[in-house]
Amino acid sequence: MSTAAEGQQHPLGIYFKIWGLLFVLSTLSYMVDILEVQGYLRWSLIITFMLLKAGLIVAVFMHMVWERLAIVYAILLPPLALMVLMALMAIEADYTHITRLLYFFGGIPLK
Repeated sequence: MSTAAEGQQHPLGIYFKIWGLLFVLSTLSYMVDILEVQGYLRWSLIITFMLLKAGLIVAVFMHMVWERLAIVYAILLPPLALMVLMALMAIEADYTHITRLLYFFGGIPLK
């Protein structure tokens, strides 16, 4: 067997450990809902568990952890840049909405 073929072999144990960890993270995510956590803590926990699970899936099951850093950057940086741009557009949309309310209605309506 060549060394290149040996370098691509990953032990099954790591996959089972990651599956177990994904199960634990999913259970914790469901517990947030079962325990009826509310407010910013709820959404912070849900997003944290979601990002951890997505990171594990990308790192291990998509073999990013074993790739060169240049390939990892080429795959992960464009979506990250898009998320930053979408956040900036959301901030700009809120600013525009508030400005229009102030201009057209003379103030922000109370709910």
